[in-house]
Amino acid sequence: MKSEVFYLPWEKISQYDEWLDGVGIEKIVSKKELVALKIHFGEKGNKGFIKPSFVAPLAKRIKEQGAFPFLTDANTIYVGDRADAYHHALVAEEHGFNIRACGCPVIIADGLRGNAGHDVQIGLKHFKKVSIANSVHYSDSILLMSHFKGHEITGFGGLIKNAGMGCGTRAGKYAMHHSVLPKVSPEKCTGCGVCVKWCPAGALELSGRRIKMDKSKCVGCGECTLSCKFGVFDILWDEAVSSVQEKIVEYAYGVLKGKKHFGINFLNHITQYCDCYPTKGAPLVRDIGVMAASDPVALDQAGADKVNEVYGSDFWKKIFPHIDWNVQLEYAQKLGLGTRQYRITEF
Repeated sequence: MKSEVFYLPWEKISQYDEWLDGVGIEKIVSKKELVALKIHFGEKGNKGFIKPSFVAPLAKRIKEQGAFPFLTDANTIYVGDRADAYHHALVAEEHGFNIRACGCPVIIADGLRGNAGHDVQIGLKHFKKVSIANSVHYSDSILLMSHFKGHEITGFGGLIKNAGMGCGTRAGKYAMHHSVLPKVSPEKCTGCGVCVKWCPAGALELSGRRIKMDKSKCVGCGECTLSCKFGVFDILWDEAVSSVQEKIVEYAYGVLKGKKHFGINFLNHITQYCDCYPTKGAPLVRDIGVMAASDPVALDQAGADKVNEVYGSDFWKKIFPHIDWNVQLEYAQKLGLGTRQYRITEF
């Protein structure tokens, strides 16, 4: 059976508020419940994140149902402005996410230092239990607002990536990443030291203006590949990368287990890298639209297909030739998170 995916073309984005009335958000909201609006507040300097103006109509509808919405995200494992709740909240405020603009407060989901979580028993292939950020786990329902874009491990990042990696505690993020170790080419190093600053595990150091990596400390987060402009680091595209995709799906399974949920994907400002990167470059595909569904697998599948349709070929394979982006969708469907079969209802 095909799942319904609601689609608002970007040329009709001025009708976003009206479109929301027909997508079924009210089905996950009950009176006096706490509703998590999971979103990425954008790294400092990033411009691709979902804007606060798209949050306000959702918060308004949830409050009209007598429920209590709050904006949330979990802290990062890399060294940056969202690695702890204090600085994370400042970034959110700087990007306009506050009660005045959005109609609901910001609560960083995994606490001050990213260690406030709850272990959810899942008993799956990679994890028997997963560490989910407290404010996500203890919410009554969750509405995932995800910005669709490329990702250096999953090929693309949508709702499943937002739920799995985005809702894990710092310990959970380490657990998902740790098997992906980059190849290092020190002869390309200029000694600038930028990668050392961004490495969260202290695995990198400069020696004689050449970088050295302690692989026993590396957590596989991939930040060195993003921060280096000289090609010193390269992810080894092997079975380990597919395993990371599956681990992210298992975390998404733990997040959504027994919880009412709904997803909205924004297919605009589509770039090669995720919103954790401060300067991702110019968008590579035109702004396409917004999609919504109660089925996370169908929603991500529809988004990936729509981008490919607009691009004219497999966009995700073009930007990351060695990644099979289907892995996350196939595994999510296998775990019963949803179906890859969908039908589009266009506004």
